[in-house]
Amino acid sequence: MFSKKTMVAVGAVVLIGLYIIVFSFSYLRKSSVGDAATRTALFIASPFQSAFSSGMNFMDDIWTHYFFLISVSRENDELKKELALAVSKNNECREIELSNDRLVEFVKLKQHSPFKLEAAQVIAKDSSPWYKTIIIDKGMDDNVISGCPVMVPEGIVGYVLNASDKYSKVLLIIDRNSSADALVQRTRARGIAQGSARRLCQFDYALRKLDIRIGDTVVTSGFDGIYPKGLRIGYISKVIRRNSGLFQDVELTPYVDFTKLEEVMIILSPPLYDHVSD
Repeated sequence: MFSKKTMVAVGAVVLIGLYIIVFSFSYLRKSSVGDAATRTALFIASPFQSAFSSGMNFMDDIWTHYFFLISVSRENDELKKELALAVSKNNECREIELSNDRLVEFVKLKQHSPFKLEAAQVIAKDSSPWYKTIIIDKGMDDNVISGCPVMVPEGIVGYVLNASDKYSKVLLIIDRNSSADALVQRTRARGIAQGSARRLCQFDYALRKLDIRIGDTVVTSGFDGIYPKGLRIGYISKVIRRNSGLFQDVELTPYVDFTKLEEVMIILSPPLYDHVSD
């Protein structure tokens, strides 16, 4: 394909040739033959000149639009980069906002709690389907020891199973190896909150004669030597009272969403329960 410069040069040569012919006949204007020759030359040259002008305008239009499209494409790429950066910054701001909302609740918990609390971040979760544990970024250097209860504003999370200098492993209350002495807040019915395989708990050893209803809140009793009295565990989500047997089957759903744990509070110095019956 010919370049624009080549097309311009060829067109210029053709025009110059045609104009030379036209002006050569101009000397013959006084004669009728000269007039006829001039008219003939103009008649012959005009279509070529018109076609050349149209062609040049067409080529110039294509050339202009070509560079315009290149400019638009570059501008589009820049706008995409700016949009991606804006989306990223907006996402960062949203994360900061959500983090601040969570921290506000933790600050309220710390201000109104009678316990000495230490905040920690969840840095890992056990991938095994058999164990429900998390790793937090606080350890013995922060006065965290084995047996320290762990909680969030919604309720208890579990307790510290092992502690190193910088990190600790927390056994969640939904683990089958975890249990907490508990009671129904409304009726003071006693039982054991025992972890199960479905991210829930069972309220075991609840006597069949006790008044337990769906929706009842269950809290820690303080008798297990781990959790202070009165911390929320969850709510009763299923009750099966059989015609025979000593106990009823009760399902307990924790208030804590263990799939969304990011920060926790560690109770460093829970007050000793005096073991006075309710």
